[in-house]
Amino acid sequence: MSAADASPTCEHLLRELAPQVLGAVVRRYGDFSAAEDAVQEALYVASTKWPEQGVPDNPRAWLIQVAARRVTDQLRSELSRRRRETAIALQELPEEQLVPSPDEEQEPEREDTLLLLFMCCHASLTRATSIALTLRAVAGLTTAEIAHAFLVPEATMAQRISRAKQQIKKSGVGFQMPNERDRDERLSSVLHVLYLVFNEGYASSAGESLSRVDLSSEAIRLARSVHRLLPDDGEVAGLLALMLLTDARRAARSGPNGELIPLDEQDRSLWDRSMIAEGVALVSTALSKGAVGAYQLQAAIAAVHDEAARHEDTDWPQILALYGLLKAMSDNPMVALNHAIAAAMVHGPERGLELLLPLDGDARIASHHRLTAVRAHLYERMGERERAASLYRAAAKATSSVPERNYLWMKASRLAASG
Repeated sequence: MSAADASPTCEHLLRELAPQVLGAVVRRYGDFSAAEDAVQEALYVASTKWPEQGVPDNPRAWLIQVAARRVTDQLRSELSRRRRETAIALQELPEEQLVPSPDEEQEPEREDTLLLLFMCCHASLTRATSIALTLRAVAGLTTAEIAHAFLVPEATMAQRISRAKQQIKKSGVGFQMPNERDRDERLSSVLHVLYLVFNEGYASSAGESLSRVDLSSEAIRLARSVHRLLPDDGEVAGLLALMLLTDARRAARSGPNGELIPLDEQDRSLWDRSMIAEGVALVSTALSKGAVGAYQLQAAIAAVHDEAARHEDTDWPQILALYGLLKAMSDNPMVALNHAIAAAMVHGPERGLELLLPLDGDARIASHHRLTAVRAHLYERMGERERAASLYRAAAKATSSVPERNYLWMKASRLAASG
């Protein structure tokens, strides 16, 4: 590939390869922190060289080779400094044993990204810490993006990720698929990670683009891998179904200039019917098995939306009932927000506004732009244009997503003009 051809694809390719390369290097050297530093250096070198020189024929092996050399250099430096007998023995290993061969790293049966995912969700880490680390290492999200997903300050998240790396190093976690007991303990964290990665990809929290297809596609790919590993787990199937049923609408979510198109205005002929059929089949099978979890309920809600031929045909009473069940099992302010929206669709905007009041005292969402935007929408439905316009403007100022901001400003402007 020529340098001219390489430039537009480098960023996407590097993001796709990063977790695979990190997994390969961690598997070989066992030091997560050192491996991540080395992979970051390799990615930086690639980002400067590939746009000018072209993407190598085997970019994954190229990155592994560069990262492995960095780790080797670090090992040799450490060996030289400490002068320990065991370290000296490692220092004298032949170069071909220190650096993995491209052919060996390409073995298709090895799913390094999935192994890395489970390693980052090790029992020695807290739930929040393991999720943050995995978002950083597997999904490649920035610290700021992860902090936004957790609704915490960026500095807090940076400290959390740093501590996680140190804990992984101290624990001596091996880079291998955990046994059945450990796997079950880590599974809920793994699913939560994939859920957050997908959400960030489907509806980017910041930036010029409404979505980041690379992230949502990676989340779906990993969810499929976990589903293959655990085909009878209802929540695994539910999460995969939720992703498919949501991602099926992606083509209709934005206009020709990248502008946001809300669900009630979307051209449903653009929805991916094959993804919807797969998602409906997955969640139907999962729900028939008895125990019902949060991901299955969210997938069921998405299925009700997707199966309506028109927005007016949506079965809102069923959605409200499902959100009621979900709210009962989850202390999640976003669930409460969506429950209020469904209640407004069934019982009127006044009821929705009433249900929003408790969220004003919840620090996790009180200042979130979506709470303000939903309140604006409900006041708009009540005919209070001036109040709704003011709230739309406030919501626009609070979001970091450019498409969302533009949409909210547009809503405010139209209301002001019509008033």
